[in-house]
Amino acid sequence: MKLHNKKIIQLVSDDFEDLELWYPVLRLREEGASVVIAGEKSNVTYIGKYGVPIESDVSFHDLDPNDYDAILVPGGWSPDKLRRYDDILSLIRVMNDQQKPIGQICHAGWVLISAKILQGKKVTSTPGIKDDMINAGATWVNEPVVVDGNLISSRRPPDLPDYMREFIKVLS
Repeated sequence: MKLHNKKIIQLVSDDFEDLELWYPVLRLREEGASVVIAGEKSNVTYIGKYGVPIESDVSFHDLDPNDYDAILVPGGWSPDKLRRYDDILSLIRVMNDQQKPIGQICHAGWVLISAKILQGKKVTSTPGIKDDMINAGATWVNEPVVVDGNLISSRRPPDLPDYMREFIKVLS
């Protein structure tokens, strides 16, 4: 197992894109990683856009970035909620400064925009937030997955295999 000693944060709030959250969690666990589900509150069930639930392990207010190797931001409408929390934006900035892998797919780019870490980076996302990514100083490309240093970005559910293959490679 490639990732048996790795600990990853998976952020969550209601209205996450079900596949964009669950597929990475399952793939990383298959590789032996410990994936911690972090929501506004611990031990709360959050519901995806299509009704798939997930329970948080910890509150993102209690996360210490030094205890983790990487972070994932799901897509869906969840990122629009997540980016309103200073704790999350601070967490993203610290992990970025430490060059830890940050995975974002679909609308998850909104969180990175609000954390102000995209200036000069090459990224992708759902085309729906292309202008937002460009206005944040990023170079946006229409590709299944883009790796720029520690940032791994992807567009949408059909790109999940490419996204996770690259995320796992960077994390390894």
